[in-house]
Amino acid sequence: MLWAAAGVVTLGFLIALEIAARRYGLPGPITSQAQEIIFPPKSGFLLYASMALMMVVLTWRQRFIAIAAAIGIDVVFLLVRWVIDAKTTEGHPFGNGALWVILGCAFIAVTRRTGQERVLLLKGVGLGLLLVAGRKTGDTWLLITSKTRPMVLDQYLATADHALGNPSWVVGRIVRATGPVGPHVLDWVYVQLAVAAVVFALYQLRHVAVERRFPGHHLVRTFLVIGLLGPGIYMIFPVVGPIFAYGTGAFGTGGGHWAMANLWPDIPPPSNNPHPMLYDEITPRNCMPSLHTAWATAIFIHSRKGPLILRFAGAFWLITTLGATLGFGYHYGVDLIAGVVFALTIEAALRSLERGWDRSGIQLVAYGTTVFAALLVSYRYLPVEMAEHPWLFGPLLILALVSVIHCYVRTTRLWEPRLAPVRQPEPQPELV
Repeated sequence: MLWAAAGVVTLGFLIALEIAARRYGLPGPITSQAQEIIFPPKSGFLLYASMALMMVVLTWRQRFIAIAAAIGIDVVFLLVRWVIDAKTTEGHPFGNGALWVILGCAFIAVTRRTGQERVLLLKGVGLGLLLVAGRKTGDTWLLITSKTRPMVLDQYLATADHALGNPSWVVGRIVRATGPVGPHVLDWVYVQLAVAAVVFALYQLRHVAVERRFPGHHLVRTFLVIGLLGPGIYMIFPVVGPIFAYGTGAFGTGGGHWAMANLWPDIPPPSNNPHPMLYDEITPRNCMPSLHTAWATAIFIHSRKGPLILRFAGAFWLITTLGATLGFGYHYGVDLIAGVVFALTIEAALRSLERGWDRSGIQLVAYGTTVFAALLVSYRYLPVEMAEHPWLFGPLLILALVSVIHCYVRTTRLWEPRLAPVRQPEPQPELV
């Protein structure tokens, strides 16, 4: 019943976004995904990653068959496009096969499986499709923010960022100094965040095919909830980012004539009299909070119980994501603080939901929510004071972040099951 209810709510949400997108003359998430059955997909890597998630419920023989079928279907699509001379101008020339296999497994689950096997296969299909739907709904949400929020609040965040020393401007200059290598690595890490999340999730879900059940909590749940709730904050606090609000930067065109000035990353912005500014109806208002930071934080958290290589990869992905969000001018420093608090609060809520709510879980979620709300309020109504007294507000921002991290670590450690010490056998006297 719970999975059925979740499916109905998800379908209703997708239909609502589809209607909203149609009002602006653009395809919504359902239409965009349906088009990828035939047309080149926007991200072939994401579709194959989604198929990999779905395959956690399959046996090794079934996995090899699914992979072979997906590759074979993609080869057929490539040949057909070559014969009819169809050019792939956007997206990737592969990935259709993975989507066909996912849909094929859904058909098999309904027509050829019964009982628990049907439920398990449908859960696997749903997991894969949710990852794809999350990407499509995110794109639609970004469209809605640009159409419904003409005024942006970048000047408030740029002013508040003086309390942290304007980290986006500092890191932007550092990344520019690394030449073509640094931007290339950071861009790859930034773009492939969802694929990285699948890799970590596959490790967590590696026993599903044997145990015939999913674990109570895993990375994909946190990833999807962050993507579901985050855009709602975009609507409350619309921000486009330094590269767009403050001109052209080192890595491409920024805001053009919509920008307040051509300052990033060489000249820190002014810190007096911030006000809302009109911006175009194309650029997404997707900065507050930084969801890339929130997702990378979730990956880092879930990698802590993995082997050494996964723990190292989780730390690497978090550090490089922070560098990319600042170094490309996509976010202000205050966005990143809000993103980490946002991720920890959601992770705490999902873990509390899985283990059962108690006093410690309620307190942790309430504290994270309070700190997050206080950050948004201070960014909006106290930016000038924050810029004028960086020696006070800078440490306060860091202290707020560290306090949430400390509370999360301390509380979740208490939730870990404690193994009773093994009693050593007492020495027995020997017969002489």
